[in-house]
Amino acid sequence: MATTITIPEMPPAATQRPIAEHVTFAGVVYGELLKISRQWTTWVMLWLLAGAVCLPYLVSLAGSSLKTTIETQPLQGIYFEVAAALFVLRVFSGLLLIVLTARLIGMEYSGGTIRVLLARGVGRTQLLAAKLLAAGGVALAILAAGLALNTLLIVLIVGAETGSLCAFTTLNAGFWQDTAVYAGTVAISMGVTILMAAAVTVVTRSLAVGLSAALSWFAADNLGLIFFFAGAALTKSDLWLKATTLLLGPNLNAMPGAVLLPRTGAQEFSAINAPLAPVDGAHTLLVAAVYALSFVAAAFLLTWRRDVHE
Repeated sequence: MATTITIPEMPPAATQRPIAEHVTFAGVVYGELLKISRQWTTWVMLWLLAGAVCLPYLVSLAGSSLKTTIETQPLQGIYFEVAAALFVLRVFSGLLLIVLTARLIGMEYSGGTIRVLLARGVGRTQLLAAKLLAAGGVALAILAAGLALNTLLIVLIVGAETGSLCAFTTLNAGFWQDTAVYAGTVAISMGVTILMAAAVTVVTRSLAVGLSAALSWFAADNLGLIFFFAGAALTKSDLWLKATTLLLGPNLNAMPGAVLLPRTGAQEFSAINAPLAPVDGAHTLLVAAVYALSFVAAAFLLTWRRDVHE
């Protein structure tokens, strides 16, 4: 006698449940952070950044004027150390964030994995927003860790040079306010750098091209100052000099010195590759905001309008 086996049907809700229901924005962000943490290049760059942060202190120890400056003008000496440290943190963290952001976005296109992510129900703009939020979270972590490391190094170097920590008793409310503002300019530079790298990579849809273009952006800005200077010298027109006030890189370089008072010593470092015409703090912030909004618009508009076929 034949035995009949009945296979129960699956509930309609289970068969018709959309995949997107299981995808949350927080989960996508977590996945991007996990992806960053598992890339060995991220940790190599972080160690290199830590070494770069330590470099100014080694230079200070090698000099002969640090001890005298700390003993005679402790507040100004600490101001200078902070300005030098945050300058280095801004420059080298920018390079790290360019590589990190370009890899985070570009490798999805170059490796074809973006099709897998979209097939799981993640929206294109949702995925881009998650990647930017993850990169921003890493930037904030770098800034916090950089400030903590610099604080430790300043305490160690002052203690080693003077034999005491009495110099820190001269730190007033103005010092802490100035340091917070300087750290804010570093955060702005980090944010604009991430958005620039993201926009360039979205436009090119290639890891290699996007990374190369993003790394070349600030180099072109800074080296371009030479050609603007030459144009002004040849034409005897200051329009060439004024044009440099519209460049992103020079404005980010000048921002700390333009925003902060001369007592901070930030102007000594902000003069490096700054615009060839005078700019104030409001101008540098406005230029950074315009570029940031342009990068956001370009990245999200292209991501939203263009389909993924490759």
